[in-house]
Amino acid sequence: MEPNDAGALSLLPTALVFTLAVWTRRPIESLLCGSLLGLLMLFGSGFVTGMAEASIAVLTDPDVAWVILVCGLMGGLIALLMRCGGSTAFTQFVSDRVGDDRRALLATWLLGIAMFVDDYLNSLAVGAAMRDITDKFRISREKLAYVVDSTAAPISVIIPYSTWGAFFSGLIVANGLADEGGGLAVYISAIPYMFYAWAAVLVVPLVIAGWIPSLGSMRAAEERARSTGVTVPPEAQHIENANRSIEPKAGVKPRLWLFIAPMVCLVGATIASGNDFLVGIYITLGATIVVVLSMKILDLHDTFDTVLDGFKTMIEPLAVLIAAFILKEINDDLGMASFVVASLEPMLSAESLPVVIFVSMGLVSFLTGSNWGVFVIILPIVVALGNSVGSDMTLLIGATLSASTFGSHACFYSDATVLTAQATGCTPMQHALTQLPFALIAAGIAAFGYLVMGYVF
Repeated sequence: MEPNDAGALSLLPTALVFTLAVWTRRPIESLLCGSLLGLLMLFGSGFVTGMAEASIAVLTDPDVAWVILVCGLMGGLIALLMRCGGSTAFTQFVSDRVGDDRRALLATWLLGIAMFVDDYLNSLAVGAAMRDITDKFRISREKLAYVVDSTAAPISVIIPYSTWGAFFSGLIVANGLADEGGGLAVYISAIPYMFYAWAAVLVVPLVIAGWIPSLGSMRAAEERARSTGVTVPPEAQHIENANRSIEPKAGVKPRLWLFIAPMVCLVGATIASGNDFLVGIYITLGATIVVVLSMKILDLHDTFDTVLDGFKTMIEPLAVLIAAFILKEINDDLGMASFVVASLEPMLSAESLPVVIFVSMGLVSFLTGSNWGVFVIILPIVVALGNSVGSDMTLLIGATLSASTFGSHACFYSDATVLTAQATGCTPMQHALTQLPFALIAAGIAAFGYLVMGYVF
């Protein structure tokens, strides 16, 4: 089969992934099986060679290398803060100031908003910081993961001075939607129309207050935590063990500033480096190591062993992400995104285009687990469709970014889902299934908004 010529068959690998994932609750095996099916479709009996080529292509991709370094080094930084007692001090500080479960979750939500600069930073730092606090109030890790994830991509996309804003502003210029240097201004003008991101963030306080009740699997998780005190789902105990493998050094004095200062440094260094989160982590990790060594909190060997141990805790989520990148590579070769767009094109009009883009691209992003990648592929098509039917381009940018955000937020093997699950101590499937009803509520609000705005504009 020729690449990009699979038609409706391009949906089969992803359909297999979802079927196996729901059945087995294991994302890595499901992703690999879906990838093997796609490779069989593309290469026939040469599928093993195809897998080798796809694996090399993924692992040598600069974006994938960026993800591996960011996640691994962030794991090392969190481990160092735990080993030096900074995380313990922060946990105690917040615990003394929140008196019940709702305030603990609200504090999580507010901390997530403060970590707006990158969704990875949000998922990893906030999840690790709030685990012990929410455990104290018998809040399930699934509920914690939902609150954390809802301020990851959704917050990063609506606050333009973030890694999302930097990336998408460049794409806006590259696709002729803004003059050189004007991408950020166009991006900012589209923020009011990023309905899914707004809805996802604002639904969280309603869930915390109980105005929107726990639904489906989330209700069962909450009942387990409240009635038994078991906040960590049993199937995720291995993740919890990995997260707990790094303990504060015996006799170390907990220092609150040793948690807050690195977090502030990380946000500030990332913004100062042009929203490059990797540079921000290098600066922060390096500065933290210097402080730890100069104050003799840890010796040289303990310091670097701790960083390496933190990197090791990220191996499992990184394996899921790499498997997801391989599946995305195969889906691109099969032409899945283009097939979905072409299938919907006959039903498009200026009025329906915003809601159709949000629903269809949200579905593609959800199925592929890709958010930035989908935007790269789809934006030129959206521009062409918008020009052909005379739709407002600012509204279309908002709809496309909302679709990318939905995929990041809801898919069980998206980067944000996997990293949030790791940081909070549950499996990606547990997190995705308990979060999905609330993501769909936000998606329904967004779809209605685009339907209305399509006729207003």
